[in-house]
Amino acid sequence: MLAARVSAGERILLTLWVGGLWSVGYMVAPALFATLDDRALAGSLAGVMFQLIAYVGLVCGVLLLLFNQWRYAEDRVNWRALVLLLMLALVVIGEFVLGPMIAGLREQGLADSSRFARLHGVAATAYLITSLLGLALVISPAPAVAPADA
Repeated sequence: MLAARVSAGERILLTLWVGGLWSVGYMVAPALFATLDDRALAGSLAGVMFQLIAYVGLVCGVLLLLFNQWRYAEDRVNWRALVLLLMLALVVIGEFVLGPMIAGLREQGLADSSRFARLHGVAATAYLITSLLGLALVISPAPAVAPADA
């Protein structure tokens, strides 16, 4: 019974994180830039949303990793754990390294600089990789629930 609940919890957390990544990154942010005349405002709003989904990702990712380690106690280094670790690393780099650097350039009025464009491109690539890794987890077969616990 516990394993079935953990499995349901894993699916919910994965749906929240990956669904949020795809919604914010590929629907909401582009819609902001397409509909708002003020690109600075669109960027600020998108930044808030990216920050929110980063924190959602940190919480969900850590919980998913803990559930994975509980489920696979005999095989802690498995492909799901490695994917989750990579996704978490990309979120941490994006939120705590690239994000502050990009914000600093924006505050200095350098949003049109080549350095800003490069950093934004690196952040966008990290976000894309995180989104694709999350999609791989979503479409992969769900971890099996032990028959005795079902």
